Amino acid sequence: MFEGLFQPLHLLVIAAIALLIFGPKKLPELGKGLGESIRGFKSAMAARDENSSPKPQPNVERPTTNYERRGTMY
Repeated sequence: MFEGLFQPLHLLVIAAIALLIFGPKKLPELGKGLGESIRGFKSAMAARDENSSPKPQPNVERPTTNYERRGTMY
């Protein structure tokens, strides 16, 4: 469905449109803000993973059948 969506020519057209809309002075500020927000998100996710401890799994024994008790399946 979306095969070839981000080909190099498409990315150049998107970059040109962004340059026209925001201008050359605003684009570095937008890139810096985007990078900082991505770094903040990653660090928050890493902190969440460090703080969360794995929950102990209950020790549940599976029921055995008569066939398994005798050691034969047939």
